[in-house]
Amino acid sequence: MDEDDGYAKSADGRPSALERRMETKGRQFSPSVGRNRDAVAEAFGKAMPRAGSILEIGSGTGEHGIFLTECFPEVRWFFSDQDDQARQSISAWIRHSKRAGLEGPCAIDASLDRWGAEVEALRFDGLFSANVIHIAPFDVAEGIFSGAGRLLQAGGRLFLYGPFARAGEIAESNRNFDTDLKRRDIRWGVRDIERELVPLADRHGLSLVTVIPMPKNNYSVVFEKG
Repeated sequence: MDEDDGYAKSADGRPSALERRMETKGRQFSPSVGRNRDAVAEAFGKAMPRAGSILEIGSGTGEHGIFLTECFPEVRWFFSDQDDQARQSISAWIRHSKRAGLEGPCAIDASLDRWGAEVEALRFDGLFSANVIHIAPFDVAEGIFSGAGRLLQAGGRLFLYGPFARAGEIAESNRNFDTDLKRRDIRWGVRDIERELVPLADRHGLSLVTVIPMPKNNYSVVFEKG
């Protein structure tokens, strides 16, 4: 029996999300987004621009961008995802929302050095990525920081949400999750903020602004471009 049966999968057959999703009229519903969206919106409101342009990397179902723009209607949101099924869901959510200021979705592979002419020509006030870099090879994290360095305006911010370790310390639930991730793909894993992400930020002209504890041993981690 396929232990990943029912999960959304990428073209190579690997899960693109470790949860089973419902669908209505093309719109996918993520149980994890339903649980965490209010906490994420609260953290976003404290640390990120409430107006301007935000590029989301790995938009998944599209629900985070839809909900955050409902909370912060002066934000212009650019969706992206590498996965075809995810982009179909995002498009369905955009049609359902009927709101202005929802752009995309673009097919961005965050691990690449450039993300396509339509994105590279723009500059953003923020980049947002939720529950992505642990379910991906580390070169995706490297690519996100590189992209933030290229595409953020001065003073723009990068917002990451998910499970993280802190300077070698990790909650037991996150340690168990890390083990399970590596069992699925040795390139995946819970990333360490101080040991892995801060050096990436330094390399690309960003600095750590705040780490906000979130429910279930997750964090919102915010960097700013100098």
